[in-house]
Amino acid sequence: MRFTPGDDFDPARITDSGQCFRWKMLSEDTCRLIHAGRCLYAVRTGIDEFELDCSEEEFSSIWSGYFDLEEDYAAIRGRIDPVKDPFLAKACAEGKGIRILRQDPFEALISFIISQNRNIPAIRNSIELLCRMAGEERTDKRGEPFYTFPGPESIASLPDERLAACRLGYRAGYVRAAAVAAAKGTFDPDALEKKSDEEAMTELTKLYGVGVKVAGCMLLFGLHRLNAFPVDVWIRRAIGTEYPAGYPMEEYAPYNGVYQQYMFAYYRNGKTKHRTCSGGTDHV
Repeated sequence: MRFTPGDDFDPARITDSGQCFRWKMLSEDTCRLIHAGRCLYAVRTGIDEFELDCSEEEFSSIWSGYFDLEEDYAAIRGRIDPVKDPFLAKACAEGKGIRILRQDPFEALISFIISQNRNIPAIRNSIELLCRMAGEERTDKRGEPFYTFPGPESIASLPDERLAACRLGYRAGYVRAAAVAAAKGTFDPDALEKKSDEEAMTELTKLYGVGVKVAGCMLLFGLHRLNAFPVDVWIRRAIGTEYPAGYPMEEYAPYNGVYQQYMFAYYRNGKTKHRTCSGGTDHV
C-alpha cells in the first residue's frame, strides 16, 4: 500500500535512533522492520511517500499505532524557541523524522537490559541471536526468513549455554531473571501501563539488573511515556555542555522524552559545533 505520512517519518533516522533494534536499512531507500510477529518492508518512493508491503487493514491494526501516527511531532518540535534555545531547536531540526514507537513492553524491557554498556551494533546482534535461539521462524512477503521476539517462557526455559551464545555477557543473568519473573507472573510488564511513572519505576528497579537508566528507557520506549527522560552518556554530555545552568525539564514537559531523542541523535552523530543556548548507558 502507498503510505504518505502527514508528519515526520524517516525510517533511517528511526533505525539509528537507539530506541529500536529490529529495524534494518537494506539500502538508502528500503527499511525492513519486525514488530508483533510481523515483518514489514518500507520503501521510499518520494520525498514524503513510501510503499509498504502490507494491506490497509494490517496497516490500520498494526503499523499505524506502532508508528504513533496520531502524535503531531512537528508541533512538538515547534514548541522550542530557536532564540531562547538554539541548540535544541537545531537538534529538533536535525532529528526530524524520528518518532517514539509504541513498542511491546516485554520486548523493550529485555532489549534495554541487553543494551547496558554496549554499542548499537552489538545490541542488535545479541537481540537477533536471542530471537533465533528462542523465537519462532517465519517467512516475510519476499520469501526471506525472520524470527519473532520470544516470550518470557521461551527465554526463561533456555539452557545457560544457549543464552550465553547470544553474547549477552554478564547481562544474561539479568535477562533470565526478568523473563522468569514475567513467566511466573511475579512481574507483569503490561500491567505497568496502568501505573504512574513513579510506580512503574519502582516496580522496574526491583528487577535484578534493572537500574534507573534501563527503567527510564522502559518508561519512554516500552510504555510510551513521552515525558520520561533516560540519561545515557550522550544525554549527560549534551546537558553538561549545552545547559550549564540545568536542563529546563518543567518548561519542556510533557515531551522531554521526544527532545531526549533529538539530543541523543544530534550528539551521537557528532553535530555539536553549535554549543550555546540560554537554558542554563549507555549505548552509542
